[in-house]
Amino acid sequence: MEVVDVHHHYGKRLVLRGVDFTLPAGSLIGVVGENGAGKSTLLRILAGELRPSRGSVRHGGRFGYCPQQVVVNDALTVRQHLAFFRAAFRLDSLGYAREVMDVLGFSDYLDERAGVLSGGTRQKLNVTLALMHDPQVLLLDEPYQGFDWDTYLRFWELASRLRERGRSVLVVSHLAYDTQRLDELWRLDGGRLQAQGREAA
Repeated sequence: MEVVDVHHHYGKRLVLRGVDFTLPAGSLIGVVGENGAGKSTLLRILAGELRPSRGSVRHGGRFGYCPQQVVVNDALTVRQHLAFFRAAFRLDSLGYAREVMDVLGFSDYLDERAGVLSGGTRQKLNVTLALMHDPQVLLLDEPYQGFDWDTYLRFWELASRLRERGRSVLVVSHLAYDTQRLDELWRLDGGRLQAQGREAA
């Protein structure tokens, strides 16, 4: 992914002031920032949901996006969600989805309705749906919210596997945890991205 001189404003309020970065293949990058710093605006632009006021975003290959707001239907089971997204992505099988579910530890929930799942388990489903078509570029917005400690560690195991397979992974959060697991950490402040020392985050 290549982001060049991205600006965005809401009325007279300038939120992004020239964001530039490259997300190389096989990289695990973190972006942190205070609430209201513009992280959600930046993510929506990167995901193609919002057009920037100025600048460009380019990426190649399959693309995955896991928004902070869980995008599931409470009336459907986990199995039905997988079937729906399998058809949408035109996948031959659910093999990779099952692999992600095994890593995150919720393979036993296939026939549970999303509406009865705990917040953390709903988030596991959210991550699985974003990953099940094996995207080359993956954007994750607060991906570990609601996770217990075991699932949190499983998430980072999954992120490391993705990096090893040459995927580009961007993790966005308002707080920086386990920054030593990242290749780079950037802070969104004043509408611009600034490199951060990982040990000082």
